[in-house]
Amino acid sequence: MRGCELSKSKIGSLSKTYQRWLLGVTCLLISCGAIANAQSPAPAGAGSASAGSVIEGLSSPNTSNFPEKAQGQGSQNAAKPGNVVGTTLDQSGSVAVGATVRLTAEDLSFSQEVVSGDNGQFSFSNVPAGKFKLSITSAGFGGEAFSGELAAGQTYLVPPIVLSIATVVTAVDVKDDPVQVATEEVKEELHQRVLGFIPNFYVTYHEDAAPLTIKLKFQLAWKSSTDPITLGGTAFLAGLQQAGDQYAGFGQGAEGYGKRLGAAYADVFASTFLSGAVFPTLLKQDPRYFYKGTGSTRSRILRAAGNSVFCKGDNGRWQVNYSNIGGSFGAAAITSTYYPTHNQASVVLANGLVRMGESSLAGIFQEFVARRLTKQAKQ
Repeated sequence: MRGCELSKSKIGSLSKTYQRWLLGVTCLLISCGAIANAQSPAPAGAGSASAGSVIEGLSSPNTSNFPEKAQGQGSQNAAKPGNVVGTTLDQSGSVAVGATVRLTAEDLSFSQEVVSGDNGQFSFSNVPAGKFKLSITSAGFGGEAFSGELAAGQTYLVPPIVLSIATVVTAVDVKDDPVQVATEEVKEELHQRVLGFIPNFYVTYHEDAAPLTIKLKFQLAWKSSTDPITLGGTAFLAGLQQAGDQYAGFGQGAEGYGKRLGAAYADVFASTFLSGAVFPTLLKQDPRYFYKGTGSTRSRILRAAGNSVFCKGDNGRWQVNYSNIGGSFGAAAITSTYYPTHNQASVVLANGLVRMGESSLAGIFQEFVARRLTKQAKQ
């Protein structure tokens, strides 16, 4: 028993010794591990100051190229086209189908044309950013316009465009019938009388008077030569010739007066028709005097005195008055056949020149006196 107890005592003592030794070895191992851990480099990813500098200095494509990439994306956004859409309506608010819509960029670099659909809508795609203008036209409607500015990549919604009804302007080109105009002007002239009773038919106060027709030329000659005042004036002239015993070959008394009256009226009739109707018809000239009324006195005198040798043609141009020249000498030749004269050639020449002079004096009278004394019809 005692031996057993002694053995147990030795084993217990041995166990305690072993525990101390094990504890010492453990502490030694722990100390060695701590020293080794302190001398080893820090692992990657540790937040030390030296590790941060290295990261910043690394050349990474995702970091060093970032500003350029951002700038490129901004340019792409700025150049990105957009869309423009809208609707066309009529004045009643209904959609306007078939309206032609044209979009034009402000710098004219882009232009496109579409036609509004069944719902009145129109659409433009791939429109460059910037200011633009729309022009809308449609049959029966007036043109409309709209301006706007499109941002990059934007879809621009245009407010509804109401088309107004087109204003119809009809140009009526009224062309007066020259025959009718000339007829009306002759009606005015046939009412023109100096002091209200002396015929003054062969003057027009229209600078651009319509040319006379053949009928009107003969109508003027007939009215002038058959007017009662013309007949009375011719009778008075024959009386003066009778009193002065001019053309003694006619004799005196009623027979002599009758011959003088017939010769004088034949002279007036022949002169009026030859100068005012026959030759003007053949030569297409106007037998009337064209009143000037304006300009210098000298220019008016030249117009008036030159009336015997210059006239207007039916074409409206000034030309030599062959009608008056031919009529004056033609009438003198005719009257020389029944006037009792010995030298007919000299009578024809003298009477022709007298008639030419009378035409010039008549022009002076028309230009400066007759207008004030002439009663005219209402125009």
